[in-house]
Amino acid sequence: MRTVFMGTPGFSVPALDALVAAGHEIVAVYTRPPRPAGRGKKDRPSPVQARAEALGLPVRHPGSLKGAEEQAAFAGLDAEVAVVVAYGLILPQAVLDAPRRGCLNIHASLLPRWRGAAPIHRAVMAGDAETGISIMRMEAGLDTGPVLLSEAIPIGPEDTTGDLHDSLSRMGARLIVRALAELDYLRPVPQSDAGVTYAEKIDKAEARIDWSRPSAGVDRQIRGLSPFPGAWFETGGERIKALRSHVAQGSGPAGTVLSGTTVACGAGAVELTEVQRSGKRPMKAEEFLRGMSLPDVLE
Repeated sequence: MRTVFMGTPGFSVPALDALVAAGHEIVAVYTRPPRPAGRGKKDRPSPVQARAEALGLPVRHPGSLKGAEEQAAFAGLDAEVAVVVAYGLILPQAVLDAPRRGCLNIHASLLPRWRGAAPIHRAVMAGDAETGISIMRMEAGLDTGPVLLSEAIPIGPEDTTGDLHDSLSRMGARLIVRALAELDYLRPVPQSDAGVTYAEKIDKAEARIDWSRPSAGVDRQIRGLSPFPGAWFETGGERIKALRSHVAQGSGPAGTVLSGTTVACGAGAVELTEVQRSGKRPMKAEEFLRGMSLPDVLE
């Protein structure tokens, strides 16, 4: 099909590769504009732009799609379908209406649960037993459109957002190829009004660990915010990110270091199994303890 691809982060790249491999004609790739990054603050293209250019595909990165000129340019592509995955801009109705067979979104949750910006993070932080991918036909509401295909995967007791991100990215790539192949036969299923939840964008203020919470909540916070932005605590004036953990045996006053990297919570305890010191690479707990010991109590 004549396809417009719209995506920005690394999560979107496998879907672009899969569509190209399946033989679809990518008439344009839309992505967010390059942003300053690194020490020199030079403009850095998004992962999707970098991949599209490597594939020799035409790239567009408007700052907005609200203007009549941009909407006319989009309509002029004469696309049969648009595939949208973590693009980052709201699509006005004129854009939604332009492709003859609509705009399909790859969304990383089992809709209607976790509509919105951070569905993987929120699923882990909420303690959901599973998550998945929904292929949705887009409409004006926030992730409210009917679902064409969905597939679930379990969330394991030590899975992080990063782990699920990679699995769901590959799953989304596979399902969108299937959806386009079966588009004539798939029946869009309207989303239920029951069970709707919203995955608000992660606020960095959520990242500081509160040891007074029950151990299950602290563990889910750590895994849900790993690798970005990373749940953290301070010791000796240094901020330490906790990247992996599990609920552990033990109890004591909240914040008490029971042994090694096992810390008492408001109820129960968690063991930190991977951490990251400021300016350093992630490391296993054993390696961390060879270079630094934790105080008796963490704030």
